Amino acid sequence: MIRVLLADDQALVRAGFRFIAGSAPDIEIVGEAADGAAAVELARSRQAQVVLMDIRMPGTDGLQATRQIAADPELNGVRVIILTTFEADEYVFDAIRAGASGFLVKDTEPEDLISAIRVVARGDALLSPSVTRTLISGIAGRGPARPVNASALSVLTDREREVLARVASGMSNDEIGASLFMSPLTAKTHVNRMMTKLGARDRAQLVVFAYETGLVRPGLP
Repeated sequence: MIRVLLADDQALVRAGFRFIAGSAPDIEIVGEAADGAAAVELARSRQAQVVLMDIRMPGTDGLQATRQIAADPELNGVRVIILTTFEADEYVFDAIRAGASGFLVKDTEPEDLISAIRVVARGDALLSPSVTRTLISGIAGRGPARPVNASALSVLTDREREVLARVASGMSNDEIGASLFMSPLTAKTHVNRMMTKLGARDRAQLVVFAYETGLVRPGLP
């Protein structure tokens, strides 16, 4: 059973997500929060696995709450899905950099919401659909300028760098395997090793790393 926490300052929005997500046989809604501070506390006390986090809330907003969850060793297993009103939300890339595993627009289809929770709960990131690839690339391009730190890539093998570049483009393990003539299981093994080497929580963090080290550049193949 996947334990899910809802964090949004609008009761109607929480009710909608509770109705949709709670209808899945493998998902349990373990709590609701109207602000980021409560979300962090409930994530800990209710042992949530996935938090659906609105980014704009009074007091401690979703970005701050996500950063606190990602930085807390006791909440290492908690995954955050950021909820946005618009796909081009200016804070999405910052949220992923802070530790979010992905994002959803609030008017997403019910089956997509349930699928997203399952994807994030198993440690993957919501970075597969083509629209998301385009969005992440665009937001990364608008992010704060940072010096390229190519030396940070030295812990990776050449093959791992090839895999990382494809992860950053939003490819699934199946797509990476087909692109590099390896099995999906081998691709997954490379991804897991990279996360260990780089201290990344999930694939979303790998995407941030790829952009910030200059391995990939927004808008380029």
